[in-house]
Amino acid sequence: MKRNQKFLTFIAILFVAIFFVSCSRKTKSNDSSSNKKEETVKIGIIGSDQRIWDFIRPELKKKGIDLKIVQFTSYDQPNQALASGDIDLNSYQHIYYLNNWNKAHHTDLVSIGNTVLAPLMIFSKKVKNIKQIKSGDEIAIPNDPTNQARALQLLEDAKIISLKENSKLPTPNDIVKNPKKVKITPLDASQTARSLNDVTISIINNGVALDAKLSPKDAIYTEKVTKKSKLWVNIIAVQKKNKDKKIYQEVVKAYQNDRVAKKIKEVYQGSTIPVWNRKF
Repeated sequence: MKRNQKFLTFIAILFVAIFFVSCSRKTKSNDSSSNKKEETVKIGIIGSDQRIWDFIRPELKKKGIDLKIVQFTSYDQPNQALASGDIDLNSYQHIYYLNNWNKAHHTDLVSIGNTVLAPLMIFSKKVKNIKQIKSGDEIAIPNDPTNQARALQLLEDAKIISLKENSKLPTPNDIVKNPKKVKITPLDASQTARSLNDVTISIINNGVALDAKLSPKDAIYTEKVTKKSKLWVNIIAVQKKNKDKKIYQEVVKAYQNDRVAKKIKEVYQGSTIPVWNRKF
């Protein structure tokens, strides 16, 4: 009888011990989960990049980062939002655009990582070859200073116009030869695809082109990739004071990998080039 009582007492003590150990583990687990509270990062983008960032979000989720994607429709808006602190990062512009924005608006936005190179493309519903441009034809180009400069240089490369020598950021005023007397119409970049019914050709950023269901295969002329293209490498931007913030560096790291490179090629049908490892 005494043996049975001792055995039952031992079982009771063992049960209590297991109970407290279990509770202790649960408490530690709860404490651990509370310590890993998810942090939100807002990133501003334009157009079809949504598909790339949606692809990246689950990987960041595993690291405790809830990436909120904020879509903008005008090229001015993402930098305004970043400078004011409404978003934490943006990813839509090349470094030359950013540098000019900072000068014009007295801001201190900086790059924390390269993303892609997106050559400009020329589309048309009226001609099938760049050589078919006729006298007096109208050409739409982006109106922001840097993409306008790229577009004019692209037209020079296509031998439609000639520009002043050593024009780093040319405008229509820098055209010195226009043998076909084409009319050049600057538009907001987001409107260039919509202009195709009204103009002979339109120079369109590739993201805008894909949003408008324009296939890169249908472009009648595409910007060449050279050493000069380094100026047009797209970047992830932050406020200067946040450039070393670990959570933002994790976002860059999540972008710059082989899986994302493969997704970029798939989404953009080869028209956009991952360049974080590329030397110019």
